[in-house]
Amino acid sequence: MIEFLILREVRRKVSRTATLDFWRTDFGLFRRLVGRVPWEAVLKGKGVQEGWTFFKKEILKAQEQAIPMCQKTNQRGRRLAWLNRDLWLELRKQDYKDVMKFYREKIRRAKAQLELNLATAIKDNKKCFYKYISNKRRAKENLHPLLDARGNIVTKNEEEKAEVLNAFFASVFNSKTSCSLGTQPPELEDRDGEQSEAPIIQGEMASDLLHHLDTHKSMGLDGIHPRVLRELAEVLTKPLSIIYQQSWLTGEVPDDWRLANVTPIYKKGWKEDPGNYRPVSLTSVPGKVMEQIILSAITQHLQDNQGIRPSQHGFMKGRSCLTNLISFYDKVTCSVDEGKAVDVIYLDFTKAFDTISHSILL
Repeated sequence: MIEFLILREVRRKVSRTATLDFWRTDFGLFRRLVGRVPWEAVLKGKGVQEGWTFFKKEILKAQEQAIPMCQKTNQRGRRLAWLNRDLWLELRKQDYKDVMKFYREKIRRAKAQLELNLATAIKDNKKCFYKYISNKRRAKENLHPLLDARGNIVTKNEEEKAEVLNAFFASVFNSKTSCSLGTQPPELEDRDGEQSEAPIIQGEMASDLLHHLDTHKSMGLDGIHPRVLRELAEVLTKPLSIIYQQSWLTGEVPDDWRLANVTPIYKKGWKEDPGNYRPVSLTSVPGKVMEQIILSAITQHLQDNQGIRPSQHGFMKGRSCLTNLISFYDKVTCSVDEGKAVDVIYLDFTKAFDTISHSILL
């Protein structure tokens, strides 16, 4: 008896996701719709949450009229990255089988030009570069099976895996990590002992941050894209400055700024261990702008009052691991030349950014 097995490739379903189509966006209409709102009058007397809700509602309402939606397909149904518009139109007019040899060289040059452009612009557009690299992978792995708190392997569905990761990420934080709601952090004081007043958030600062947003980044759960904020920076500076100033004075943060899409990124080690994954959060872009304003104020205060030692290289503008290494190498070589012994102790804190005590830091 002869048995036959018919092997064929399983055709994957093409998934489609609705996304903003900036190629057909009417930014002129968008600016007119947003610019006609009397922001200073409508935001007067409103709290931070109420003001943000009104701002978000108006922006999304105008966005529906000015920015059309398009269907974004997955890799199987998407046009090839190297297939530019000119080459695509030219191929449509010809019989591909008859002119295959002629266009083979053009296709090769188009691929080479695309990869050259991606490599040249990697500093300004990392997203497109790594997207192209990931598309070259033959198979895309889903989240690996994980071990829960009881040591059982979780493989059923993605929701259970998300619960395992969520439980682990939440367990990293301890009681000393976050301040209680009833405890207010101490106010910043100058070197002469006087309390520093809350700074006035100037429109120029907010405008500069909006103009320098990376339009290739993704938007948060609030639905406001960084491309929209950058294109409409002139008309959005005023309402955002008012909301930022009220948030600074009252200490209140809109609910949308607290929400995030958390993606687990595998680092190293055993893939079944949830501790080997790092959480990366995708938060609101206007909330990130507020974070930059707060960071600038805190950094300026510490520099003016000499709160940061000259030996600090991490998270300092103009300094990096390279400057730290050069400074360390200089001190070590000087000590060795003088005949002194040099001992080095390296410390590596597990989950340092998650377990740091905010009360001690403040």
